Amino acid sequence: MLREGQVRIPSGCAISGIFDRSGRRFDGGEIITSIATMHDRSNGLGGGFAGYGIYPEYKDDYAFHIFYDTAQAKEKCERFLERHFDIVNLSKIPTRKNPAITREPLIWRYFVTPLPTRLQESQLEEKEFVVECVIRINTQIEGAYVFSSGKNMGVFKAVGFPEDVGRFYRLDEYAGYAWTAHGRYPTNTPGWWGGAHPFALLDLSIVHNGEISSYDANRRYIEMFGYQCTLLTDTEVITYIIDYLVRKQGLTMEEAAQVIAAPFWSAIDNLPPQARDKMLYLRNAFSGCLVTGPFSILVGFEGGMMALNDRLKLRSMVIGEKGDRVYMASEECAIRIIAPKLDKVWAPQGGEPVIVTLRGQDAGEGV
Repeated sequence: MLREGQVRIPSGCAISGIFDRSGRRFDGGEIITSIATMHDRSNGLGGGFAGYGIYPEYKDDYAFHIFYDTAQAKEKCERFLERHFDIVNLSKIPTRKNPAITREPLIWRYFVTPLPTRLQESQLEEKEFVVECVIRINTQIEGAYVFSSGKNMGVFKAVGFPEDVGRFYRLDEYAGYAWTAHGRYPTNTPGWWGGAHPFALLDLSIVHNGEISSYDANRRYIEMFGYQCTLLTDTEVITYIIDYLVRKQGLTMEEAAQVIAAPFWSAIDNLPPQARDKMLYLRNAFSGCLVTGPFSILVGFEGGMMALNDRLKLRSMVIGEKGDRVYMASEECAIRIIAPKLDKVWAPQGGEPVIVTLRGQDAGEGV
């Protein structure tokens, strides 16, 4: 029998997203139905979801979702959290027993705010303080892994088919204005709970279909700025690249997309002078963030979502619109199953970002 890694499925993995521009919240049942339609694009070695607007009662607190391998890891991590944060609330993340989801770690949730004294001592901006704490937990506390750390959002992931993962986490009991989902078919890296998608840092989350051939170059570049890639998957580096470009360098999402899936030099040469100068700056200033290889990604962020293909469009991506709703998926069937009659449906070109935001919020080029 052939084992994982002996068979390559070049179009494997499925991604799906739903966004309501009015901010109306809806439960996670729709995104489970959408991703389940693409069941055959994954193999049961990873599934996951990200929901935005799901914690309105704790919207000002960072929601840490943490996997623990052992009770000792939990105790050690909680001592660290108590030294650095005010823990507003903590509990196990509610789950529903599912025979398809096995070997689950301890899964806990903490709503936290940085302790003012620790934040002042660090001389860091608040978000950078939180990021450094997350990285310290994930690299220095064995058996503990913070897999979600944003405000009013959360990631839910596991080893399993995505529809089983969604039911395991009882996502039908949550409501948010945006959801993304991923069904994994790993070809080069192991299937494990931490390696499932989405990957997240603060409010940023990434689901990805494809393979990053520039991973080593991207990893070496981004680690110069304090990030550490430890999760045995190329998708992790995309998360850090976007965080670096948008949060640290102040680029818009559209500009970050133009760095990650930059136009070819020949295309830049044919741009009008002002646009050409801007694109030359982005390509030269952030050359280490150019991502090559086949990919399609969905990026979730506070108040918005972005879809992006590689510049050769080697992975599929379909966008649909119906009223305030915007749907993004690997296949049109994943949209039609929940929105049979669309106002508009199209496939974006390679390297063309499709960015949607809540009304009144601007994050770059929208649909």
